[in-house]
Amino acid sequence: MGSKLSVFASKLKIGGGADISVQSMLNVPAHNIEDSVKQAKALEDAGCQVIRAAIPDMDAVRLIPALKENVSVPIVADIHFNYKLALEAVSAGVDKIRINPGNIGDDSRVKEVADACKAHNIPIRIGVNSGSLEKHILAKYSHPTAQALCDSALYHASLLEKFDFHDIVLSMKSSNVKTMIEAYRIASKTCDYPLHLGVTEAGTQRMGIIKSSVGIGSLLCDGIGDTIRVSLTDDPVNEVYAAKDILKSIGLLNSGITFVSCPTCGRTKIDLISLANEAQERLKDCKKNIKVAIMGCVVNGPGEAKEADIGIAGGDKEGLVFKKGEILYKVGEDKLIDALIDEIDKL
Repeated sequence: MGSKLSVFASKLKIGGGADISVQSMLNVPAHNIEDSVKQAKALEDAGCQVIRAAIPDMDAVRLIPALKENVSVPIVADIHFNYKLALEAVSAGVDKIRINPGNIGDDSRVKEVADACKAHNIPIRIGVNSGSLEKHILAKYSHPTAQALCDSALYHASLLEKFDFHDIVLSMKSSNVKTMIEAYRIASKTCDYPLHLGVTEAGTQRMGIIKSSVGIGSLLCDGIGDTIRVSLTDDPVNEVYAAKDILKSIGLLNSGITFVSCPTCGRTKIDLISLANEAQERLKDCKKNIKVAIMGCVVNGPGEAKEADIGIAGGDKEGLVFKKGEILYKVGEDKLIDALIDEIDKL
């Protein structure tokens, strides 16, 4: 699974057979340090393993030590065009830099950044997308094709390789899911660098999760990818939950609850949709590695969901609580979720 080469962002290994790591990005203005720190803590509590922050100017560099003092996960400085910001971020103790070397000036500037990062064991993520392709690459392919995205990423990598810098992570994001998938497939055959997966500008929660699940999930199922971000026009905490759910759904994360629930039918005599949503919300931060079933009736309950560690199955304004397919007891509809959680606490 994943790329042959690896890098370390602080103590977190990315690539080289390491577990897939989940990333997100602060969406609070960088100069609002108090709220940025608050959001970073919320991301860490949700299970985020890498937090990226935009560093648009020198004043924003102050955010880096503030984040480092308050969260334990690696911090990535997101930098565009200004190589001096990268150097200041390194001095401020950042764990990883996101910058495209081809956008920061001549070789002397690229060398300064590469040398600084090498001296402090800081990896660089090169991030290209459909809207950032170089003119010479666009001229060759006429539009942002998958091959164009891959060529752009490798072009930027070559600028660092020139100065013997190889602690590189590549991303080739597109808002077009099929283009994104193909770009990463090409990259996985072309180089051994760790790959950061994501569908850029994926949209609001509903469509963004669908597009990200198809794009990221397809690649992970092929053994491609080392770290992921689900990009949503939403609270970034929801990006983390979505990313973890993608990993759980394909067996790449064995931490936290995996839910199974039936789609309901004419046999259902309880408000299963509300109960399922309540269970998922109340248990979203549970770290137990268990499968929980929320089923609408006894037909789909202990029988079909017998592999669940614990579950409930609806009856007529009441329901059964079962464990590994064995019925424990019956309770009223209004007490089903409390009973479920009580049993989970016992596990």
